[in-house]
Amino acid sequence: MMDNRFATALVIACVLSLISTIYMAASIGTDFWYEYHTLSPAENVTENGKSIWEEFVSEEADEKTYTDALFRCNGTVGLWRRCITVPKNSHWYSPPENDMTTNCISFSLSDQFMEKYIEPGNHNSGTDLNRTYLWRLQFLLPFVSLGLMCFGALIGLCACACRSLYPAIATGVLHFLAGLCTLGLVGCYVAGIELLHKKLPLPDDVQGEFGWSFCLACVSAPLQFMAAALFIWAARTNRKEFTLLKAYRVA
Repeated sequence: MMDNRFATALVIACVLSLISTIYMAASIGTDFWYEYHTLSPAENVTENGKSIWEEFVSEEADEKTYTDALFRCNGTVGLWRRCITVPKNSHWYSPPENDMTTNCISFSLSDQFMEKYIEPGNHNSGTDLNRTYLWRLQFLLPFVSLGLMCFGALIGLCACACRSLYPAIATGVLHFLAGLCTLGLVGCYVAGIELLHKKLPLPDDVQGEFGWSFCLACVSAPLQFMAAALFIWAARTNRKEFTLLKAYRVA
């Protein structure tokens, strides 16, 4: 029979694991990793008609083009999509509107692995290896993290089926590795944003801040580490006590 301490630790670890998985999935699927706040986005768009939106969604839009649009139109950026806020009716002959709508476009798979340049938008300036690999890692690491946690959950289910607590050590190790991946993702994203803003400084009337999707990823990492610690502690301690009890009975 399992000690109540270990059962409680496993339940808490499972709850933490579930919450961290939900947070991680939500952060991957939402577009608020970084937000730009502009004083007058409607005026910025109205002055140029639909040119900003057309450039933003163009397949030929480079990093500088869509970043400028994000600056000017209250843009938000996620791991998969970029969005800007524009008036619903932005024809040149229409008066400025306060009725705004958010339009988004997804990064294609080729965009995720595209090289970043030393001077954004200038293809002749050479490849910026730091930003290129940071961008690729921030795309890959969240999926590695989720995959490790799912694999750990499968091992946990097998442990329940076998009525053995010892495989929970493997579940704990996988959760620990997932936490490292999530922590690496957060670090890569912060470094990538800082390097981008060194190349393309924010205009005076624009403010940037990390959004709630980024915060979900930040919260997910410590939850994964706590779940890992509980899984490993419960499995190892239960194994030790079982070994001692078995030796006592033999003696």
